[in-house]
Amino acid sequence: MARRNGRHEFAVIGLGRFGASLALALMDRGFNVLGIDRDPAITQRLSDRITRVVSLDSTNEDALRDIDISSFDTVVVAIGQNFECNLETTVALKSLGVRHVVCKALTQRHRHILLKVGADRVVLPEHEAGQRLGRELAEPGVLDHLELGPEFAIIELRVPPWIIGQTLEMAGLRRRFSLTLLAVKRGTELVVSPPSDYVFSKDEILVVIGTSDRISRFCEAL
Repeated sequence: MARRNGRHEFAVIGLGRFGASLALALMDRGFNVLGIDRDPAITQRLSDRITRVVSLDSTNEDALRDIDISSFDTVVVAIGQNFECNLETTVALKSLGVRHVVCKALTQRHRHILLKVGADRVVLPEHEAGQRLGRELAEPGVLDHLELGPEFAIIELRVPPWIIGQTLEMAGLRRRFSLTLLAVKRGTELVVSPPSDYVFSKDEILVVIGTSDRISRFCEAL
């Protein structure tokens, strides 16, 4: 099942609130998803909303082998409260040769342990949600924020009112804030690397790159 018609497909183990939401989000984007949970009541409830659901013990390598779990490019372990089960499942998946295992963790210590036993990526949903909310409150004009390591970031924001009608050179994004304007979205049009005489208009979206501290300083002026 894992590469039907050449499409990347996913397996999600643990169909609680986070796992079910993730599986349904992937379905909404057109991917096929295998949902796995040891509780038959949960799999039954989601059986008509996810491509395929099975009820099994994900710490059992034989059970995982029987559903050909290693054929999936990405398997997400969305088991939250039972860390021992999360850990044993991760070890079983890597032992079976799953190429990319993404795990959910509740603490940084759990994250560290999961990475040690082979998880390729570990997410802390509550921690990351708190960080996103913090950025939204601190940067109210920012529509999207992509971290590029510890120092740099790319942000997408509505054009600040104070630069509407000004050229890029007059606005002084590079001179005043040490930021680089990558592109401007104007409706369906995308202007990449606008020239210095580009004039900002209402309802545009700016895509800007710079250090995190410079971005914060710029957001204070929004």
